[in-house]
Amino acid sequence: MASLNVGNLGDYLREQRRNAQLSLRQLADAAGVSNPYLSQIERGLRKPSAEVLQQVAKALRISAETLYVRAGILDAERDRDEVETRAVILADPTLNERQKQVLLQIYESFRKENGFGAETGAGVGAGNGLDAPTESDAAADDPRTVGGSDADPRRTAG
Repeated sequence: MASLNVGNLGDYLREQRRNAQLSLRQLADAAGVSNPYLSQIERGLRKPSAEVLQQVAKALRISAETLYVRAGILDAERDRDEVETRAVILADPTLNERQKQVLLQIYESFRKENGFGAETGAGVGAGNGLDAPTESDAAADDPRTVGGSDADPRRTAG
């Protein structure tokens, strides 16, 4: 396990909070932590628990895994690209929540296809409530929509 790098975490949290256009007090309220405690985390004076990091990530609408890596809770080398990719998708202000969910599902399906499934527990939207089935899940399970077509797969030309 990597060593704790709270200063790096604090700087990253401050940057994410500012990108989300939230005051320290607003983020503290949304995450359910005290304003002074969050301030100490941002200044690198306090070591937050994984639970607190998850609450903060949820309030910022970013990946909890990214915060775990920044805090040294997860090994920084483990799936770093995956964690960063998820964080970028979740932080993109130009996408709505539905688009983010669909994009994460597509990303995960490509990873599984290439042999890099979510066997580590960091599945699509882990800790972010993005695991709920969507219309695209239903379409993927419907044999009539194979290949993006409503045609009966048993009927083939030729």
